[in-house]
Amino acid sequence: MSILESILTSPLGKKVTAKAGLAEPPVLRRGRVPAAGPVALASLPGGGIAADVLGHLGVETVEPLLDVADNRTPDEKGRPQPPRYTTRPGALVVDATGLREIPQLELIRQVLRPVMKGLEKSGRVIFLATEAEFVDGLEAKAVAQSIDGIMRTVGKELRGGATANLVLVGPDTRASDLASTLSFLLEGRSAFVSGQVWRVGPAKGDHDGSVSDRPFEGRIVVVTGAARGIGTSIAQTFHRDGAALVVVDVPAAGDALAKVANELRGSALQLDITAPDAGARIAAHVARVHGPDARIHAMVHNAGITRDKMLANLDEKLWASVLDVNLAAEMRINEVLLDHGQPGALASDGRIIGIASTSGWAGNKGQTNYAASKAGVMGLVWAMRDELADSQVTTNGVAPGFIETDMTAAIPYVQREVFRRTNSLSQGGSPVDVAETIAYLCDPASGGVDGQVIRVCGQNLIGR
Repeated sequence: MSILESILTSPLGKKVTAKAGLAEPPVLRRGRVPAAGPVALASLPGGGIAADVLGHLGVETVEPLLDVADNRTPDEKGRPQPPRYTTRPGALVVDATGLREIPQLELIRQVLRPVMKGLEKSGRVIFLATEAEFVDGLEAKAVAQSIDGIMRTVGKELRGGATANLVLVGPDTRASDLASTLSFLLEGRSAFVSGQVWRVGPAKGDHDGSVSDRPFEGRIVVVTGAARGIGTSIAQTFHRDGAALVVVDVPAAGDALAKVANELRGSALQLDITAPDAGARIAAHVARVHGPDARIHAMVHNAGITRDKMLANLDEKLWASVLDVNLAAEMRINEVLLDHGQPGALASDGRIIGIASTSGWAGNKGQTNYAASKAGVMGLVWAMRDELADSQVTTNGVAPGFIETDMTAAIPYVQREVFRRTNSLSQGGSPVDVAETIAYLCDPASGGVDGQVIRVCGQNLIGR
């Protein structure tokens, strides 16, 4: 810790920085922990699926308070104030799937205003809306996009570690298809996911949407880059949720990898993922350890490298190495594992996860090669969704923002604070935040989530 950091993180330093507008960030609710307060449900005209989903999950709900002209109490200066909940709600779920007209957006304002200062800490505001392509008419399509803008702004105005997210649904989406997503968003697992939009459609496969605390019991999960940092956290989260793990990393990380495998009762595979036979070696390892009939439930491509240089100083070798590790190797491995008949390959209803980055969304100075590789991962996710449309396999991505790791701890303190503060939650994320999002996407109940890239960035102000 530098002298400057020691001063600024001391009790006196914290008081000074708080007066300068840098208050201590809120402590986020994490893990499989539900909100303490009640869940308020606003089923707006034409909606109803949210009530079915929450019923499916066994979540009891209360009526939301409304900010309307005849229901507002003026303060001592005569200004109308929103009504207040007697018990702070832990979440507000807004079912806006039936809204098609601009005046109906007033209904969203009415249910939102009482909770903007009334949610409990680490509360949740979750919007459900119909995707614009599935509604008819210019006004209806404009309204669908308006809800997106409302959600993003709400995420920036909420306090105390609360988050806002939007789930878009199609005409054939069922309550069971949405259950894992609503469960994820309501729980602490989604602590660092805010201001995000994704789509949930009809689930691939015949899973009934039942949500479990150990959804990977009896299932094999492979995690590359698992010897440290985010990769280790991913493996730990899958272990918590019942998975049999195969952890993969380069031979140079062999000791650390073996330690992870031993702690999680998994098996370790020392492997350079850029090797031409990497996919075949992963499949062979799974078949050898778990038997020839074993199949991989989830393949998590976490391994990645950076070789940062300004483009004027970036040579061919540094360019190629990042693209090969972060993108091309993933493609080669997928091609092999998607041969479902091969022992140790991906299951016919398996999950593939790519790790993108907010640098892939917005670019980043000195990271042209890295941004190219991570934008490429997003493009691969979207392309594979279409290529595997007739398959039960889903492919999704996670794009982390600033995540606190040993690597980021080496960044100078002031620069690190800037990175931490440029999001709606005013802090860096934890490796477990990335891990929880990946585990949600790999859940057997998440078959309706396909071809999505979810940012785990606390609603970073950079990019979309």
